[in-house]
Amino acid sequence: MTTMPRAADASSPSSSSSSRISRPFRPGSPPPGAWLVVALACAGQFLVVLDVSVVNVALPSMRADLGMSASGLQWVVNAYAIAFAGFMLLGGRAGDLYGRKRMFLVGLALFTLASLCGGLAQDGWQLLLARAAQGLGAAVLAPSTLTIVTSAVSEGAARARAIATWTAVGAGGGAAGGLVGGVLVDTLSWRWVLLINVPVGAVVLLSSLRWLPESRAGDRRRLDLPGAVLVTAGLGVLAYGISQTEAKGWTATATLLPLAAGLALIVLFLVVEARTAAPLMPLGLFRARAVSSANAAMFVNGSAMFSMWFFMTLYAQNVLGYTPLEAGLALVPSSLAVLIGSKSAPRFMPVLGVRNVAVLGTVIAALGFGWQSLMTVRGDYLTEIMFPGILMMLGAGLTATPLAALATSGAAPGEAGLVSGLINTSRTMGGSLGLAVMSTIAAARTASVGGTAGTAGSGRGTAEALTEGYALAFRTGAGVLLGAVVLMVVWLPWPPRRVSTGSTG
Repeated sequence: MTTMPRAADASSPSSSSSSRISRPFRPGSPPPGAWLVVALACAGQFLVVLDVSVVNVALPSMRADLGMSASGLQWVVNAYAIAFAGFMLLGGRAGDLYGRKRMFLVGLALFTLASLCGGLAQDGWQLLLARAAQGLGAAVLAPSTLTIVTSAVSEGAARARAIATWTAVGAGGGAAGGLVGGVLVDTLSWRWVLLINVPVGAVVLLSSLRWLPESRAGDRRRLDLPGAVLVTAGLGVLAYGISQTEAKGWTATATLLPLAAGLALIVLFLVVEARTAAPLMPLGLFRARAVSSANAAMFVNGSAMFSMWFFMTLYAQNVLGYTPLEAGLALVPSSLAVLIGSKSAPRFMPVLGVRNVAVLGTVIAALGFGWQSLMTVRGDYLTEIMFPGILMMLGAGLTATPLAALATSGAAPGEAGLVSGLINTSRTMGGSLGLAVMSTIAAARTASVGGTAGTAGSGRGTAEALTEGYALAFRTGAGVLLGAVVLMVVWLPWPPRRVSTGSTG
């Protein structure tokens, strides 16, 4: 019995042609014809994940140019993340019903157009609207990427390597955001962190029109648009309520009302899903232990991991005085670590077991977060940025691949896109709420020790106060990850130790 995903058995031209490609090729690897499909899908995933993090180093420049508030800068990140998380399930279901290639192209086109609008924005609200539209495009695009990858490659070691490549590319997109953003801001302007998506998106779009195969599963049931709107609105209102605690406190009406409204919308979403004939998220899916436990673990891990790049780039710029480019270069070792972790995970999974690799990765990440929380104002690069950053992202890479494999392992062909969207939703939804919480915690700590700058950094707060705030955010992240370790040890299923590869390589 294999522990790798069976998530996309829907027929496609790629999978049929793959069997006709002559040997030799590396045993356990996708055949040469499938790699083009995998590469295009990974390119789409790279753009989507890159845009989650690439704006971080540009936040101070955005604020100066558009006159945005510190809390507004947090929403430059969260407007994208919330729209991304809230509509991803809809995007996954749309791919199953109407075609994965079609949804890939629609999502990529919307993402590219919204990037153009954001790069040309002349006011803060225009930028936030463009970021939300980018998130919507990413939500339609992202679920199809994993399903296209798994459809193109036969189950076994080849698919394990293809999924590891997809995971590594996605993780690398998030990791490379700081460096790419730093280069663009220093050499051009903040606008190019968005405008760079336009030519890249156009190339991927044209290539995909020519080379991507089409596949779908299921009948043409109506999409659950009310469900998507409810979960997106609930998440957005909840994140807004959390962000209000920084200025108003937890007991203020301005905080309690959006918190209560957000929770009510999420509860209403669950009620709608239980009653509708064609739910966006069939609640029965969570009866499968692998699906429910892996998504819960991904949610908790994401709530800590997502904020790492946000606070690391702010610490480097606001406290240590790095330029955007220097901040991006400082995080290159972390970027490499997440790639190494993602690509190494499939090698450890057959030996240690899928479950144990996920637990090990989270423990390593928690150690990195704990180490990073010891940061000081003097900021020695090796011990206060590079080494803890490597541990955090090495752990993140080791964790993501086995959790994705577990979550998709029990999916039926007709639910492949849905489960792919669900695992991405769990990570991003956890991350958006986690960022709101961590930002609030950091800002409150900064204010309590004498600083006046928000976490996005206006430069008015003292370096000591900002450092205290960032350090508390990392300590909180370490505690969250230790909680995730307990959750995984108790809940994740015990699959067979060895993965059936279907090959002798």
